[in-house]
Amino acid sequence: MRSARARWCCALLAVAPAAVVGQSRTDSAAARARVSLRPLASLAVPGVGQFLAHEDRGAVYLAAELYTLNRYLALRSAGGHDAQRFRALAYQVARRGYATVRRDTVFEYYEQMERFVQSGAFDTDPGAGVAPETDPRTYNGSVWLLARRTFWQNSDSAPPPTSPEYQRALQFYEARAVGPEFLWSWQNSDLEWQEYRATIAHSDNAFRRAQNELGLLLANHIVSTIDALVSARLAALARRPASLQTQISPRLPWRVTVAF
Repeated sequence: MRSARARWCCALLAVAPAAVVGQSRTDSAAARARVSLRPLASLAVPGVGQFLAHEDRGAVYLAAELYTLNRYLALRSAGGHDAQRFRALAYQVARRGYATVRRDTVFEYYEQMERFVQSGAFDTDPGAGVAPETDPRTYNGSVWLLARRTFWQNSDSAPPPTSPEYQRALQFYEARAVGPEFLWSWQNSDLEWQEYRATIAHSDNAFRRAQNELGLLLANHIVSTIDALVSARLAALARRPASLQTQISPRLPWRVTVAF
């Protein structure tokens, strides 16, 4: 009987360390999972990692996320509304009489409509070939002037039309000048032109501010993730709850403390 009890005690003593080791490994794996989960949760939605650790400042990250996201969406919407407005003005006023069908194009086109009252003609001669606009006060005329200055030895002295210099300048002009369907004129429409330029400025400003808000959104994700990662690792090392706390005081403009 005593021999059986001795064998049972020996077996128990042999199994107990293995059980302790197994439990320790399980606890270690769970701790590592918690350390990884909180930063990933904060990376996805700022503040969630802090909420998982029962830290109240998670509400600050989440509120900042919602506010900044709302600002971003509102600015994008305002920029898009103004973009539709200046495109409509361009078609209804400046392009009226030139475009048979409303067609949109790249934003650079609308930027040039800010600078030049008129596009100028694309082809000033109804005959064969293309005769570029020569008035440099118009957009197409400025393109032809740039082409002449780029490819001709003397921009005021035309080489033969069949010469390589003339043909290269003409190709440059045809690639960059505004074609017949996109000609414009703001003549006798000064008030509409001023409104057009103001609307473009408002649209650009709204989209620029939306990009800034997007940067703040990214920063909020990163700060919340770093916060959750550091506090989770500190808690794992100390084997007790730990958190980072920021504090502003009259002596020190900004201070970080660790609470255990």
